[in-house]
Amino acid sequence: MRFKETGDIAAGRLSAEQLGLQFADVAPPLSRDEALVEANRCYFCYDAPCITACPTGIDIPAFIRKIQTDNLKGAAKEILSANPLGGMCARVCPTEILCEGSCVRNAQESKPVQIGALQRHATDWIYESDVALFKRAPETGRRIAVVGAGPAGLACAHKLALLGHRVTIYDARAKGGGLNEYGIAAYKTVDDFAQREIDWLLSVGGIDLKCGVSLGTDVSLAQLRKDYDAVFLSIGLSGVNALGVEGDELPGVQSAVDFIETLRQASDLTALPVGRRVVVIGGGNTAVDAAVQSRKLGAQSVTMVYRRGVESMSATWAEREFAQKSGVTLIEHARPVRILAVDGIVTGVLFEQTVTEEGRLKGTGDTFEVAADTIFKAIGQTLVSFGTGFELLATVGGKIEVDAQGATSVAGVWAGGDCAQTGIDLTVQAVEDGKRAAQSIDRALTASIAGSITQAA
Repeated sequence: MRFKETGDIAAGRLSAEQLGLQFADVAPPLSRDEALVEANRCYFCYDAPCITACPTGIDIPAFIRKIQTDNLKGAAKEILSANPLGGMCARVCPTEILCEGSCVRNAQESKPVQIGALQRHATDWIYESDVALFKRAPETGRRIAVVGAGPAGLACAHKLALLGHRVTIYDARAKGGGLNEYGIAAYKTVDDFAQREIDWLLSVGGIDLKCGVSLGTDVSLAQLRKDYDAVFLSIGLSGVNALGVEGDELPGVQSAVDFIETLRQASDLTALPVGRRVVVIGGGNTAVDAAVQSRKLGAQSVTMVYRRGVESMSATWAEREFAQKSGVTLIEHARPVRILAVDGIVTGVLFEQTVTEEGRLKGTGDTFEVAADTIFKAIGQTLVSFGTGFELLATVGGKIEVDAQGATSVAGVWAGGDCAQTGIDLTVQAVEDGKRAAQSIDRALTASIAGSITQAA
């Protein structure tokens, strides 16, 4: 393939066979023997720090002990009772800063028990075995609307369904899953796993998933409040921050989120174009996923540029290390000043070096250029308003304000996941948000039923 001076964006840089290898499962599952060996490394600590480190509170020593005795059904139930998306979390959780980062084995061997891999070993077995783990409580007659079929919405719906309520999930996209389906690197979740996990989750019954229904267009928050006993919002952050520099709107400058979505939904990766020289601006997991996948598609050079130092990046040390091992160049302490172009075609980015003084970022005045055919923006996402009734929700820090149980400022409306001000933006935290809100909704509905009975008496 001949190089072009500018605008060198093309598909088919690698063969289908090469791409198949590049996008194979980045962390293949453990065999039974490997899982047993790894399970035997666990100390089964009393007051285990790995449990405290897990946002969903999975009893990790308990499920590992069950694996040790070949009781995969019991292990899976232990996991999925605490985290109904335990299979996806086993694949995408930053275990290096959560459960595995807290493992006492680190102090002795600098090698924690492979908790994520063991969790996947147990949950994969249950998805493939068609064994029922849970049974719904008797019907309560109560109906709840969940808006958004991402991790928070799915977890909330699953918990509410188990408690006997009827749940309708509305999602604007063609498929459920949210970021699990559209926003995670393809090599982390292969073989259509996000959809297989949703199929398992819905099999408990009592949940109706309606895709292609948009809040603010097809349904309104005000109408949902009238039609349902409660509403849970898990709408994510659909807006993308602009770079705010000259040339931001040029062809060749794209959202990293959109690129990842396009790649995840592509049926033929050989038909997906990628620049020969790619620059990714940002320091989070989205930036890493966009950068690594550009390399895997055949980009000759990929440079990831972050305005501060690595210690401030939201991407973990493991993600950064993986990116660099995949051939991504990382530049710290630099911010974009202008997108460079010739005749409207992107040629690169002009960056200014930065320093941090008293916690504030400042430019030094020193600049440098990085050549690029494609530029991906990965500098954060924003909450988008969704029409009638939405304006009543209080917000803080650009997200929906909620209390400790996920309740919003509007009666009968709860929220969780990335759209809500609840904590870290991770799949596992979104699951915990959904669980917590479901329990709060159930308590509110139970109190409401009790109050109605008292009044009738």
